[in-house]
Amino acid sequence: MRISWVTDGKSAPSIVEYGTSPGQYTSSGEGESTSYSYLFYKSGKIHHTVIGPLEHNTVYFYRCGGQGPEFQLKTPPAKFPVTFAVAGDLGQTGWTKSTLDHIDQCKYDVHLLPGDLSYADYMQHRWDTFGELVQPLASAKPWMVTQGNHEKELIPLFIDAFESYNARWKMPYEESGSTSNLYYSFEVAGVHVIMLGSYTDYDELSDQYSWLKADLLKVDREKTPWLVVLFHVPWYNSNYAHQGEGDGMMAAMEPLLYAAGVDIVFAGHVHAYERSKRVNNGKSDPCGAVHITIGDGGNKEGLAQKYRNPQPEWSLFREASFGHGEFKIVNSTHAFWSWHRNDDDEPVKSDEVWITSLVSSGCLAEKNYESMKILMSP
Repeated sequence: MRISWVTDGKSAPSIVEYGTSPGQYTSSGEGESTSYSYLFYKSGKIHHTVIGPLEHNTVYFYRCGGQGPEFQLKTPPAKFPVTFAVAGDLGQTGWTKSTLDHIDQCKYDVHLLPGDLSYADYMQHRWDTFGELVQPLASAKPWMVTQGNHEKELIPLFIDAFESYNARWKMPYEESGSTSNLYYSFEVAGVHVIMLGSYTDYDELSDQYSWLKADLLKVDREKTPWLVVLFHVPWYNSNYAHQGEGDGMMAAMEPLLYAAGVDIVFAGHVHAYERSKRVNNGKSDPCGAVHITIGDGGNKEGLAQKYRNPQPEWSLFREASFGHGEFKIVNSTHAFWSWHRNDDDEPVKSDEVWITSLVSSGCLAEKNYESMKILMSP
C-alpha cells in the first residue's frame, strides 16, 4: 500500500510506522518525497511511502513521519466478495461532503474515482483543502484515481499539464509497466482494474495504446475473472453535456476492450448518472461492456440536466442527481451494482442491477481467435 501525505516542514522524514495494534508499530517503510512550484505557490513536502507486504482484509494502525496522529486503514480482501465505491467529479462543495458522508456509510474495500478530483482549477491551495476534505476516507481505504480535465492545469511555456496531480496523487503506474501516472492497472481480489487517460495520447501510435494492448494480454481470467476499466470522458452518453468528446478515444480503444472482454466501464465528466446495456460499436451487444457514467460526485459546476430524446436503445437508466455507486463483486460470475442518490438515505438504491461476468457467459470463448489477432497485431 502506498501512503501519501503532505507536511509543511521540509525536514520531515518520509517514514511510515505501522502495526496491527494501536500505538504498537512493529514495521516501518521509508519512501520518497517531492514538491512543486506553481507560479507564486510552493507546495509542502509531498511524501510517498510504500508499506508492506501486508495481510489481506486486515486493519493496520499507522503514523506518518515519526510523529503526529495515528491513522488506521483496512486492506482489501484476497478473494471475493469485494466492493468498490465509485464516484467521479467530486470537487469541494456541500454536495461533495454529502457524497463522502454517504460513501463512508457503505461497506466498501476500494474507492474508484474516474477523474476530476479537487476542482482546484489553477488555485493550488485548493489541492490542500481537498486533501483535508477526503482525508477521513482516503486515509482508511485505498483511493484509486485517474485524471480528468480539471487536473490538467496547463499554462503553456510555464507549467506542464498535470504537474500538481502527478506530484500529489501517485498511482502504481511503474508497478504495472506504464511510463505515465495517467494510465496504469492493478489487481484486487479477483478483479483486474485498468485506469486510462482521456487527456493523454490514445491513438494507435501512442504509448498508452501500446501499454493497454500489453496489459490486456497479461490478464489471466482464471486469476482475475472480472475486468474493469475507468477513464474520464464517457463513450456512451445521451446527455447534451460533452456530446461526442469521447469519440476519438472510443474509435481507437474500444476494439481492444471488446476483444479482451471488458465487463464494465466507469466514466465521469458528465455531471449526471447513466447506465447502459452491454454495448459495442454504438449499439447493444451481449458480449460488450456495461458503461456507467458516474460524474455526479458533487462538483461546483452543478448537474447536467438535459438529456437527448428519444432515449437511445442502449441506455437503460439516466438521471441528473448527485450520488455515488457501489459495485459488489460476489463471485467469479455475479456482481451487484447499485446507485445511491445524495437526496436519499444511503441504503436506498435508486438504480440496481445484477451483472453476469463475460467469463461465465461464453462470450470470451466465442471470440477468442479474433480477439487474440487484434490484441497481438503490431
